[in-house]
Amino acid sequence: MEEFMRCYEKVYPQLYRTAWFYMQNQQEAEDAVQDAVLTAYEKFGQLRDKEKFSAWITQILVNCCRKRMRSWFRHEEDIDAVSPSRGSRLSQEPDFAAASAVRQVFGELKEEERCIVALSVFGGYTSEEIAGILEKNHSTIRSKYRRALQKMRKKLEV
Repeated sequence: MEEFMRCYEKVYPQLYRTAWFYMQNQQEAEDAVQDAVLTAYEKFGQLRDKEKFSAWITQILVNCCRKRMRSWFRHEEDIDAVSPSRGSRLSQEPDFAAASAVRQVFGELKEEERCIVALSVFGGYTSEEIAGILEKNHSTIRSKYRRALQKMRKKLEV
């Protein structure tokens, strides 16, 4: 338990940041992190290389976020209804229009592109680390990351 807590304390801010930008809702992000931590705690004994804890728990978190998002669409709820506080938080930002546009364009990316951009920009992971998390070639991750950013730039320039 102590070893798990030491590892977890190092990555919590990064996990929360990743979940928040993935979910775009504080409560949903906190719940996703909580679910991921519970799952990781239960399976911690199965982790062979404790040095890979960060990538391992981030993959669990990404899976939890995906599962939560699938349930939103399964119930056909309006995402804004799930996130009532989102608008009030955004209105407090200095440049509401720019922040809103970036979030909208980010949300229009394919799920895999959103995941790669979120892990890189918000999570601070390198392409090699993301490749390990998503079990893909790191050059593929770099290409998809560049293409996703180009898509976002094009849509923001219009």
